[in-house]
Amino acid sequence: MLYYLFDYLEKEYQLPGASLFSFYTFRAAMAILFSLLIATVYGKRIILFLQKKQIGETIRDLGLEGQQQKAGTPTMGGLIIIMATLIPVLLFAKLDNVYVILLVTTTLWMGLIGFTDDYIKIFKKDKAGLKGRFKVLGQIVLGLGVGATLYFNSDVTMRERNTTRITEDFKVEVVQGKSIKSTRTTVPFFKNNELDYGDFISWAGEGAEKYAWLIFIPIVILIVTAVSNGANLTDGIDGLAAGTSATIVFALGIFTWVSGNYIFSDYLDIMFIPSVAELVVFIAAFLGALVGFLWYNAYPAQVFMGDTGSLTIGGVIAVIAIIIRKELLIPLLCGIFFAESISVMLQVGYFKYTKKKLGEGKRIFLMAPVHHHYQKRGYHESKIVTRFWIVGIILAILTIVTLKVR
Repeated sequence: MLYYLFDYLEKEYQLPGASLFSFYTFRAAMAILFSLLIATVYGKRIILFLQKKQIGETIRDLGLEGQQQKAGTPTMGGLIIIMATLIPVLLFAKLDNVYVILLVTTTLWMGLIGFTDDYIKIFKKDKAGLKGRFKVLGQIVLGLGVGATLYFNSDVTMRERNTTRITEDFKVEVVQGKSIKSTRTTVPFFKNNELDYGDFISWAGEGAEKYAWLIFIPIVILIVTAVSNGANLTDGIDGLAAGTSATIVFALGIFTWVSGNYIFSDYLDIMFIPSVAELVVFIAAFLGALVGFLWYNAYPAQVFMGDTGSLTIGGVIAVIAIIIRKELLIPLLCGIFFAESISVMLQVGYFKYTKKKLGEGKRIFLMAPVHHHYQKRGYHESKIVTRFWIVGIILAILTIVTLKVR
């Protein structure tokens, strides 16, 4: 909203300094400061409110050290992340930008699903929370909406690279690339590293590419569902999900900035996506919210994010990666989420297999997700979290390196 206000004041009254708001980098800096302030100052008030209303975590006895001391710790702290993200975005972002609209919608939708799950657990005294099929249905609906918007909306384009040609009088002329609709995405580590989802359906004959949405939208649904569930599984010990997600979001911010900057995208030979630079404002607010929340969520946690936060975080990360055409980097960038999800799938799959074959279920890990395995081995949770953060930082660096390594 402030962008439009200062844009008006600059045009009508030539207000000194009003032009600063035309720079998304300035607005991003303001957004991260405001989100940090909201998360740390007002976050404390939300925690006190949750304590007053006795909205505390019910702890299942898993035999983990220090587990019972966490009983009654306020949950639904994801409300802090959502509030500290959306308020700065509403203040500083261009609200008519299609990508900002998508991410605000994603935040509210996934926040609603997570809030419903937490509400059922706490107020209905049902430890299972929202049934899994309804969570997945909500994620599918979001993926369907995001995929359809990115495919059909006329504002979602990418810029073709500039080319050169020789004129009739033997001069070299630069031909400016056009903004086009495309389902191309980035394939890491390869030269000429682009893949068009339309190629998967081109075998059907001439003109089949216009049905690329039959491939693109299901892939978006799969990514949104996988990443949001991965973030949810990672939220198992103090500070793990928030700290890991902050690193991921920072890396995505770098990718978004270079993808939305014509000069840097041309230099790095990556896709230039018009209007995507505005997402830097949203990402800055989201990053500030995560870091501010971590102030209270670090060991020993004063608040848990609950599904309200974890599902929202995963959904937002997935949608950002899809928007900037870096979704194939998710297994590397979100390696912690990936490892947590794989550990659960392996554990469950191997247990069922051995029970069917041997009559007795066996386990690969002492407990899944994998962070609980290390707890069972006697590692203190703060050490586990710190080491997972370090791995997450390494993965983020490797992901950023893909900008040049091909």
